[in-house]
Amino acid sequence: MASQDVATGMIFLSQTTVGLLGNFFLLYHYSFLYYTRCTVRFTDSILLQLTVANSLVILSKGVPQTLAAFGMKCFLIDIECKLVFYVHRVGRGVCIGTTCLLSVFQAITISPTGSRWAELKPQAPQCIGSLSILCWILNMLVNTILLQYVTGQQNRENNTKDKDLGYCTIVYTHNSISRFLPVMLFSSYDVLCLGLMTWASGFMVCILHRHKQQVQHIHRTHLSPRSSPESRVTQSILVLVSTFVSFYTLSSVFALLLTILPNPALWLVNTSVLVAACFPTVSPFVLMGRDPRKPKIHSTCCGRH
Repeated sequence: MASQDVATGMIFLSQTTVGLLGNFFLLYHYSFLYYTRCTVRFTDSILLQLTVANSLVILSKGVPQTLAAFGMKCFLIDIECKLVFYVHRVGRGVCIGTTCLLSVFQAITISPTGSRWAELKPQAPQCIGSLSILCWILNMLVNTILLQYVTGQQNRENNTKDKDLGYCTIVYTHNSISRFLPVMLFSSYDVLCLGLMTWASGFMVCILHRHKQQVQHIHRTHLSPRSSPESRVTQSILVLVSTFVSFYTLSSVFALLLTILPNPALWLVNTSVLVAACFPTVSPFVLMGRDPRKPKIHSTCCGRH
């Protein structure tokens, strides 16, 4: 095995291990808050869904890519390739959808009294569960379209249009309509979610800016400069959304290159996978680093019993 393959495998292994540990710890964190009813926010249930989606993306993409980088070939049969690819696409779609829901719900929560969005505040928490389930069902149904394009390397034919993922193969049909129809469908979903995220983020930035101007006199009188809990939560969500958009944009560029190039190099395929898994790996540490409840969970909850 070449030293370059070993280095690539170690990078994928490190990213997969760190990402899984971070998401499992965050999953425990939000589950603990939920079952103990300890300072639970309505956004925690959305973040719980995001953590599950992140774990699915890392497991379905990082583990097989790591094995392929270490030299294991044809270790997935046709049905296993379809399942792994399907789980990855569902996890990715839910990741985008829940991040969009998170930003929109927080924008509604902090909307000032008198605005048209303030009327939705009482209904927003009750809609989280149904919309989260709808997001999962929608992605599970829509992504079944892609199963016909994925096959194991045992069934691979000598077709220059096929894309080798290292452990599975994407088979392109000669019909241009059937080839680009799924791309247009999923692109529409992504554009819609990104558009809503952009609107919600811009709205929250405006609200925070107005709030900062209103409390400037408090800072002048040397009172506590700490922001309100809603402001801290909003800032955390803005950081999360900004991280998502940055990694998603970079991942889309690599995905576009893989689609356009007839025979993409192995380093391009590996880099695309590495970038695609960056947000699921980084996001739990972004959330844990900005959640003030983390170091106080056990002490606060134990004090209630």
